[in-house]
Amino acid sequence: MPTKCREVKELSDGRESVAKEKMMSLLRKPEITSPIRFLCLLSSLFVLVALIKLFHKIWWIPTRIQKLMALQGIKGPSYRLVHGNTKEISSMKQESMSRPKSFSHDVVSQVHPHIHSWTKTYGNVFLQWYGSQAQLIVKEPELCKEILKNKHGAFVKQKAQGMIKRLSGDGLPRSEGAKWLKMRKLANQAFHGESLKSMTPAIIASAETMLEKWKSREGKEIEVFEEFKLLTSEVIARTAFGSNYLEGKNIFEMLRKLADLIAINHFKLRFPWMSKFFPTRNDIESEKLEKGIRQSIIEIVIKREEQARLTGECGTDFLGLLVKAHHDTDDKRRISEDEVLDECKAFYLAGELTTKTLLAWTVFLLGLHTDWQDIARREVLELFGKQIPNHDALGKLKTMSMIINESLRLYPPIAHNIRNVDRDVTLGKLKVPAGVEVVVPNLALHHDPELWGEDVELFKPDRFSEGVAKATKNNIAAFLPFGMGPRICVGMDLATTQTKIVLSMVLQRYHFTLSPGYVHSPCDKLAICPQHGVQVILLPL
Repeated sequence: MPTKCREVKELSDGRESVAKEKMMSLLRKPEITSPIRFLCLLSSLFVLVALIKLFHKIWWIPTRIQKLMALQGIKGPSYRLVHGNTKEISSMKQESMSRPKSFSHDVVSQVHPHIHSWTKTYGNVFLQWYGSQAQLIVKEPELCKEILKNKHGAFVKQKAQGMIKRLSGDGLPRSEGAKWLKMRKLANQAFHGESLKSMTPAIIASAETMLEKWKSREGKEIEVFEEFKLLTSEVIARTAFGSNYLEGKNIFEMLRKLADLIAINHFKLRFPWMSKFFPTRNDIESEKLEKGIRQSIIEIVIKREEQARLTGECGTDFLGLLVKAHHDTDDKRRISEDEVLDECKAFYLAGELTTKTLLAWTVFLLGLHTDWQDIARREVLELFGKQIPNHDALGKLKTMSMIINESLRLYPPIAHNIRNVDRDVTLGKLKVPAGVEVVVPNLALHHDPELWGEDVELFKPDRFSEGVAKATKNNIAAFLPFGMGPRICVGMDLATTQTKIVLSMVLQRYHFTLSPGYVHSPCDKLAICPQHGVQVILLPL
């Protein structure tokens, strides 16, 4: 082989040898920095993905939805990064609550000043932002009917999160699909027809206990909102759970504290993971309350199960039906322990909340408008005399029914209904994208002069003399104190029956007027509540 070729071959072989040696060296020698570099790369990738998702959530989606709705003529206050319109809403609420108080029934401008203001600016359908969550406010009755009747199946209940989940869990008010159907069937069985009639003695007994206590307060001021809170707690405990108020007292107190925490934190936006990794004092307190509520309900359930083992019967009240369903041998009918607990929480809360506010606002209105109080009393005395109200005759209380409806119109228990759009849907002529929340503002509908007339802010029970349809210019969707459609409040009949019985028994014994110390300040704390209570002066007949 020529010298030149041999030199080239040796050089090539040498380079290959060196390369192989370097490769073997790398394989033999552990590379300390490789795992670190890999972790750094992985972390960078994770951060990048997280930033992209965040950008998509707080800018891309809101911008796309805002443009889509604007093309259809739907406007609203401008979206602001992260906070949306929550700061504006919170500021407007603070300003409205600081105004001098009067006895005006113009509740919307005080409780929901943002809806009161923005409907004037943007119309009856507008877009607002709860953080990066788009909310379509719909104050058109026909569209509200379409949402609540939900024939599309596209308007579903919000999934409970954070403190709200701790309060109500995934009970009947929040559940969907097959689970909702199963739970609704149980609830209908517990709160309608003969079951409702069988609750009357317990309602009367609780009312008599309250009125016996009032004897020592005759001629003096009494705070009836607090009294009705105790009364309705007692009734829901007796009728739904077969216990008394003392047994459920701890549960009610913890539920109220948790509800107060929700009201305080409603406009304080936080990412869901923050409460887990960076809990605030309120997060810690709410978790503690949830555990306490759960443990107290478990004790009541265990007590009922032990009773069932001894007697062979679970009972016919709501708790009994739940316990029976929990031990059902049919998988389709059986419910889990968590479902039992969630339903108990939901009914402890809703059963008390709805009726205490209805009773309190009705007494406030009758204490302010004593002419209607006298008319209602005459009707009660003509029907029952001084005797205990009879359940079968409650339907004959026409004037009282009108008064209760007017109270529900001016001060509905629930200020709004919210549904989540789970797929792209057509609402009227609007194309609404999936992920938007649609809000039916009950309170604003109830105070709309176009639906009720120019006397909308006046207390006029006789507007219901020919029924709801005539009162609302043939638009029943303008009156939604308990919702509408398949998700209408299952406890509606219990709330109105209880209110009729208790008011009848009060009117049989007392004339009452508002105390000079009463301060009219409605506020939204899960329900429309009198912030400072309702103080009246009791005068025996």
